[in-house]
Formats: sequence, structure tokens, C-alpha cells
Amino acid sequence: MLKITPYLGILVIVVAIAGLWYPILGYFMLVVFGTLLVISPLRGRWFCGNLCPRGSFSDFWIAKISQNNKIPPILRSLWIRVPIFLLMMGFMVYRLLQTHGLFNQIGMVFVIMCLATTIIATLLGLFISPRTWCTFCPMGTLQHILGKDRYQIQLKNDKCIACKKCDKVCPMQLEVRKALSEKDCIKCSRCIEICPKNALAFKN
Repeated sequence: MLKITPYLGILVIVVAIAGLWYPILGYFMLVVFGTLLVISPLRGRWFCGNLCPRGSFSDFWIAKISQNNKIPPILRSLWIRVPIFLLMMGFMVYRLLQTHGLFNQIGMVFVIMCLATTIIATLLGLFISPRTWCTFCPMGTLQHILGKDRYQIQLKNDKCIACKKCDKVCPMQLEVRKALSEKDCIKCSRCIEICPKNALAFKN
């Protein structure tokens, strides 16, 4: 996790709310999209755990009032995620084609997408777990596919004492020691930081 990570959540609110009056803010979504496209082939879902504004919003805002229930495993399935990705991307393209290239209308499409997904993510975060949305987020799914096995966690078995502290802090609810090659690890480093024996580390 970066020092700036806890503060990025405010950007979601700015784009989703202020963007209704200032559509130009919607173009921030293109910056997000471009950044994750560059990072994900090198570090998988690192963007999700360190630079994603919605991820920050979920971790440091929603988490305070979430019911923290177990995330339904089915949401992690690509059979669910890929159709959602195609549906949302298809809808976005359809809406963009209707703008006829008008600058503000294009920006508003991105604002509405941000607002709609933020509402969904917030509701899921409140009633299930803060990072529920992240298990099937279209951008997370794209990083899941592009990232492959990049930048995975490595376990030093001789140091591990099976205390499971790593599992308890994982925002994605992964069983860390059993999911070392899990593509949906968001590389937030929480498991590494909390390990009392320094048994975990990233490998390039």
C-alpha cells in the first residue's frame, strides 16, 4: 500500500457527484483506465490495491460501517465476471456512440458509469464486504486476465507459523497461504506487513 492510497477515495466522490455538473471530470476515468492498462501486464492487480480510488473508498470509508460478511464465491467466477465485463463495456460503447463526439456528453457517459458502479459497490460493501465489488469489477477482471501470474506472493514455508493473520487482513478474503498464485490478489501488501515472521514477500 502506498502512503497516498487512503486518500484516493475522495476522487470517486468528486467524479461521481461533482461530475454531474462538470462532465469534464468524467475524463478522469480515462486516466484510470490507461494507468491500469500499463501496470496490469507487469504487476497484475497491483493498481486495485494501491491506486484505485474506488478500492480506497471501499477500504477506508465503507469498511468502517460494513457488515463484513463472507463474499459469495460465485462472484469470483469468470462465468459471472466476463459477461458483466462485456455487458458494461457494451453499454458504455453504446452510450458513447450516442454522444456524436460532443465533449461534455462523452464526459457525462463516464460520470454516469462511475456513479452507477459506485452506488453498486457501496451497497455491496455495506451489506456484504467492502471489497465485494472488486471480485467482479470489470476493470479488475481485465487486470486479472492481463496480469496472469505477475508479481505474486511467495511464502517461506520454514518461517510460516500458520497464525492466519494474513488471511484476516486480506480485503479480498483470500486464504493467503493457499492462494499464492491467485490472480485476484490486489497486491496491497497487508498480509506481508502483518506477518510476524516475515514469511511473505512479493516475487517479480
